[in-house]
Amino acid sequence: MNKKSTEIHPVFDQILKREDKEKLLNQHSKVIWCTGLSGAGKTTLAKNLEKALHVKGHLAQVLDGDNIRTGINNNLGFSEEDRIENIRRIAEVSKLLIQSGVITINSFISPTSGIRHMAMDIIGKENFIEIYVNAPLKTCEDRDTKGLYKKAREGKIKNFTGIDAPFEAPENPDVEVNTDQLGIEESLRKALDHILPKIEYKE
Repeated sequence: MNKKSTEIHPVFDQILKREDKEKLLNQHSKVIWCTGLSGAGKTTLAKNLEKALHVKGHLAQVLDGDNIRTGINNNLGFSEEDRIENIRRIAEVSKLLIQSGVITINSFISPTSGIRHMAMDIIGKENFIEIYVNAPLKTCEDRDTKGLYKKAREGKIKNFTGIDAPFEAPENPDVEVNTDQLGIEESLRKALDHILPKIEYKE
């Protein structure tokens, strides 16, 4: 491109900013990070959040084990190192999505405060909404739709969070929903009450 055309079309040398995309989508992009034990109801809440936001005219994307472990992270196992790398990649993908103006709803056990803080540091504290999906271990075991707790109790799965690997509950989550006490509608309403003011578009 010659000097003259560069002067006429300087926008060709610029990348649109996050603010431009948020204005187009009429929303402020955030990462909504749902953490909790397997079976606590993270994915159920995440999918219902996505639907509720869609109805309200917001563009959101759910990231969970189904679309992450079968795609970008299909080369990772469940060692401590691989679990950390799993969350690191998820956080980096989330960062790209919010730079595009998209609200990202993540559903991952992310069992330690250290691993969650790593994700928050990558994404940025100002962009990070932590939801603790809280249910007692017994409730999660009773649900056990995938039979994972049974296999962990039988020793067929090692280092399973809540059985032979620890889960560190968030100390100060932005939202805590107790899914053994609240139904999905109540849990959803509690989460939305916190989220909607954060994503409402303001120039």
